[in-house]
Amino acid sequence: MSHPVHRHLRFAEMYEAGDSWLAGCSPHPDLVRQAWILEALAPIATGEKWLAVEVAFVATVRAMKRIGTPQLGPVLADPGLDLTWWLIPPDTADELVGIKQAIVQPKGEPLHCPPTGWYQCGRKWLHRPDGSGTLNDPTLLAAALGPGNGYKLPAEVYR
Repeated sequence: MSHPVHRHLRFAEMYEAGDSWLAGCSPHPDLVRQAWILEALAPIATGEKWLAVEVAFVATVRAMKRIGTPQLGPVLADPGLDLTWWLIPPDTADELVGIKQAIVQPKGEPLHCPPTGWYQCGRKWLHRPDGSGTLNDPTLLAAALGPGNGYKLPAEVYR
């Protein structure tokens, strides 16, 4: 049986890459980490590294099932507000024009983020940043948000 401290260290290491990437998306990564140490959410402005797409919680759960875990990028949730935010590349907002369930937040709008491994202030990563910089494909998100929006998921998504 492993020592509890060792289990905790492995757990922390598992999330460090995602935390480093997320903090690095801010011009002030040290302030992001300070907020997390204080068990607060860190405001990280959208636009530079990614945009945040706001989607209702239930619609997100359905979309995540349709897209499948291997195709997912970071998705932040606040179940109490019935909201989620999908991180997409900064130059891809046009892919979601006309998708009523998705609201792309304006560039510069802060997204209040917990660290990647913790439920904090009512928020949790449903699919956490892993440190690679992988983001969600807005075309897949548009397709997964429901019928009648003119998009079809590519066949390779189902393989």
